[in-house]
Amino acid sequence: MPDGYLLQMLKGFALTVLIEAPILLVGLAPSHSWRRKLLAALWLTACTYPIVWLTLPPLPVLRHSRAAYLVVAETFAPLAECLLFWLAFDRLAPRRQIARDCVTIVAANLASFVIGEMV
Repeated sequence: MPDGYLLQMLKGFALTVLIEAPILLVGLAPSHSWRRKLLAALWLTACTYPIVWLTLPPLPVLRHSRAAYLVVAETFAPLAECLLFWLAFDRLAPRRQIARDCVTIVAANLASFVIGEMV
């Protein structure tokens, strides 16, 4: 791990949560409390972020291709987060709510990716 990698990772985590939290607060179904929405912003990122930062980069197939890494990482994170959110909060929800919540999670991930790339 290069010097400063952990600090960079922690800064990236904080930035990700700061970007994604407002999107989740507004976009997740109204049946979810504000507390649950804020928890989701922290918890979902905490579950996927270490995999994206620590597990995927050293994989041989991803190590030499930024494009391949981005495709895998930016597909994995929203899919995993949608699954985790569904398992924790939406299993008995109507399909329309599940769809809304998943679209919101994907939008939050897309926003954090785009802004992260610009920063």
